[in-house]
Amino acid sequence: MQSDPDALLKNNKELIHSDAMKVKSHVQRPQEDWVLHTLMIEGYDVPFRFKRQGKYRTLLGSRVNLTYYPSHETVAGIPVEIMKVVRVKRT
Repeated sequence: MQSDPDALLKNNKELIHSDAMKVKSHVQRPQEDWVLHTLMIEGYDVPFRFKRQGKYRTLLGSRVNLTYYPSHETVAGIPVEIMKVVRVKRT
């Protein structure tokens, strides 16, 4: 089933949808039973993160449509802003 970004945005006002964002870095790390993916997007200084059950083909250099919301995480006692990705789709 394909997810519809408009339906997601209608249900949650905090979500943000961006089209054709260029990925400049894609890192995949195992985390318990999941794989944590971290994307750095051209023009943004904030990491975009999402989890999947398995590895994903690399998104490095490609353009993606992202639906995400801002969040905070504490790293070494310092609060860091991150973007939690709800939907990622290669364009």
